[in-house]
Amino acid sequence: MRRFRYEPALYFLAFALALFVRLVKLGSLPLSDAEAVWALQALGVAQGTRPLLGSQPAYILLTSVVFYLLGAGTVFMARLVPALVGSALALVPALFSSRLKPRPAVILAFLLALDPGLVALSRQAGSGILAVTFVLVAWGLWEDRHAAWAGVFAGLALMSGPAVWAGLLGLALTWGILQLVEQGWRNTASPDAPEQVQPAASDWWTAVAFAAGSIVVFGTLFFLAPNGLSAWASALSDYVTGWLKPSGVPAGLMLFSLVAYEPLAVILAILVTLRGWIRGSLRIRRLSLWALVALLVALFDPARQVSDLEWMLIPLWALASLELARALNVRPEERLEVLGVAALTLVILVFIWLNFLGLLQAPVATEQNVLRTWLLFGSFFLLFISVMLVAVGWSLRAARYGAVLGLTVALGLYSIGVMAGAAGLRSIPGAAEMWSAGSNPPGAGLVLTTVDQISDWSKDNIDSQPVTIAGLDSPALRWLLRDHAVTVVPVLGASSAPPIIITPGGQNNPALAARYRGQELVWIQAPQWNQTGFADWFGWLGFHQILQNPQKVIVWVRDDLFLDASTSKP
Repeated sequence: MRRFRYEPALYFLAFALALFVRLVKLGSLPLSDAEAVWALQALGVAQGTRPLLGSQPAYILLTSVVFYLLGAGTVFMARLVPALVGSALALVPALFSSRLKPRPAVILAFLLALDPGLVALSRQAGSGILAVTFVLVAWGLWEDRHAAWAGVFAGLALMSGPAVWAGLLGLALTWGILQLVEQGWRNTASPDAPEQVQPAASDWWTAVAFAAGSIVVFGTLFFLAPNGLSAWASALSDYVTGWLKPSGVPAGLMLFSLVAYEPLAVILAILVTLRGWIRGSLRIRRLSLWALVALLVALFDPARQVSDLEWMLIPLWALASLELARALNVRPEERLEVLGVAALTLVILVFIWLNFLGLLQAPVATEQNVLRTWLLFGSFFLLFISVMLVAVGWSLRAARYGAVLGLTVALGLYSIGVMAGAAGLRSIPGAAEMWSAGSNPPGAGLVLTTVDQISDWSKDNIDSQPVTIAGLDSPALRWLLRDHAVTVVPVLGASSAPPIIITPGGQNNPALAARYRGQELVWIQAPQWNQTGFADWFGWLGFHQILQNPQKVIVWVRDDLFLDASTSKP
């Protein structure tokens, strides 16, 4: 296999880029309920309280080590393990360079480093990105005949929660279909995929032994948390149970998110897939089949979430990297023509996008709106005619490669923008992201400030006053107040009078109002994805704003804790 100069340096650059976009401002957003439920368990393990562990022991136990060594439970530390493991995903293509060829593999490394969905998952507390990375690393090491290390990472993958079973199901179905149809393909397809070397029986036993050892050692945190083994076993049952509990996420939202966040991958993958099937490329047929199966598994799962598309993104970007490697193979005598077509394509696409944003902001029934609509369609027609004229006047090759490169630059800039939004690196009022793990509580800062100030006034210590949460099950709220003594009760007792109480908003409680002063705050803004119309989806494409339902809480503080209280402080 022919390598090229600076290949290791390029992989290192891709990893450094992935690390940067995953670590910058990692702790700026508060944890959502979906994240906090796992972070609280990791914090409990680090503090030695032996909590009951859920079905994601890989994240819980690895993060508990981070909490114990580096910090007593900060938002940054809660998301550090997924960020580091997600960054390592940029190095995975190096393990498959013999299958993809070196140049597409290096391109794939950069694509995985900056993919909006993968970056968003890597910046969330949970095992979703751990499942993808560990499975691919184990697979790649197995391909390179490192059975022992493949077993270690396979064990870590199996401890990464229900997400790993969704990925393994897609891979198993793809493998089964290939066993049925690939023999016929080999008779007509071009042999561009390397033949698989059958592993020895000893390699299988080595991998299984190291996988079991990895589960026992890491799954119990070196026998300090033995209940991690039961948590690992519950992942499969949780995934199967999910098929019986619909999540309410519509399949249309999944497809729309794929187009909205991954337009470059989708377009390039479609182009290379059409050409690959026509020319009989085994490599492209295998990757496209895997992408299709992974998509169908995500869509048909009743418990589907947008994050389930993570398994499709790997083959999708692999296909896109093959097309980009081909488009970059420009002869010296063609460079001027190709760059000219690429520049023209980029300029027209930028004009189309700016016109589209203007169309979203303009009133519906105006002459300006009608003019912008005609300009929008006219720009697409101009782009098509321009590329066709280049193909006829110069060469079809220059027109095709220039159009692909211009499209790549334009959609690449768009992808970086949506990546920044999905990762929480930019702040837009009223914005909502589809790849978010639940809703980040925008009122977290006000709630914490209120509780800390009252505690400081009354006890001269911001962490001294205990907090009672009544009638509200919110892991994010318990994580936010983790430095206080928090008590969670379904209903507040009539005779109890804790210093600080937090209850759901919108409730009239005369008994509390007689002894407490309350402040209602917006806790969560929940996007109403099921109540959006066709025009709302177009509006979201431009500004990522959607109808949201505010969920409020009331912070009640006992009267005697205030500075102006006439009674003595406790």
